[in-house]
Amino acid sequence: MSKVTVVGAGNVGATCANVLAFNEVADEVVMLDVKEGVAEGKAMDMMQTAQLLGFDTTIVGCTNDYEKTANSDVVVITSGIPRKPGMSREELVGVNAGIVKSVALNILKYSPNAILVVISNPMDTMTYLSAKVLGIDRKRIIGMGGMLDSSRFKYFLSQALECNANEVEGMVIGGHGDTTMIPLVRLATCKGIPVSKLLSEEKLNEVVASTMVGGATLTKLLGTSAWYAPGAAGAFVVESILHNQKKIIPCSVYLEGEYGQSDICIGVPVVLGRNGIERILELELSDDEKAKFTASAEAVRKTNADLQSVGAL
Repeated sequence: MSKVTVVGAGNVGATCANVLAFNEVADEVVMLDVKEGVAEGKAMDMMQTAQLLGFDTTIVGCTNDYEKTANSDVVVITSGIPRKPGMSREELVGVNAGIVKSVALNILKYSPNAILVVISNPMDTMTYLSAKVLGIDRKRIIGMGGMLDSSRFKYFLSQALECNANEVEGMVIGGHGDTTMIPLVRLATCKGIPVSKLLSEEKLNEVVASTMVGGATLTKLLGTSAWYAPGAAGAFVVESILHNQKKIIPCSVYLEGEYGQSDICIGVPVVLGRNGIERILELELSDDEKAKFTASAEAVRKTNADLQSVGAL
């Protein structure tokens, strides 16, 4: 029996749980929320689609009852307030650090062997906080951001190429922020053909710019953070772990010398499997990409420093 817990039954958490159930990633999905009745109501609503959509996963909702999350294989943390229009991810630190810290400690109490997938923003800093607070093997703490950013990158590439998005390969590394992410245009392909041979430099620059403000664009349109793609990206990461798929996915992970960085969680490509992070892949970056990665790491460290000022570390 496999079990996944999603902490936070808001838009992102509920979408993640729904995708996990529909794709039958786990036998049981538990949704937990602090707001009375929300997780229970959404779980019941989803379960009433089981016979319509043909899935067998059991979805359970609960209000702040961590005992029901016991023995989870993977736990997805989406807790915290979402971004509002004009708000940066960094501004969320003060509020979300306390929430994520409490959630991580409670999860480990009932599921000491669980692998954590962090979605809460600012994602790199919340992943770092979880790593520092829990002190468990780094392979068990994974920030989801790079998967989402890469999905957006591939979407904008497919729009520019006027092709099927499933035939596009692309990766975003670095921090999960509007100014810190690094779409790797040099390595992006469409059906094996480098996109640099199919699109002009001007068009590629437009794709990169659109990718980097992808989250902010949706926040402006929706009046809150996006949820369909973030939730699905979280479920994608969970499936790769739980089903031991060994997929290469850019995720925020704790580095110990890789890419010349230590004591930081930032997006790099990793192989995900049943143990969590099976391997960190070190790409041969160009001088320009190295400079951007260093600048991105510095920005993430600046946000991490706020954890001290708010008393989270």
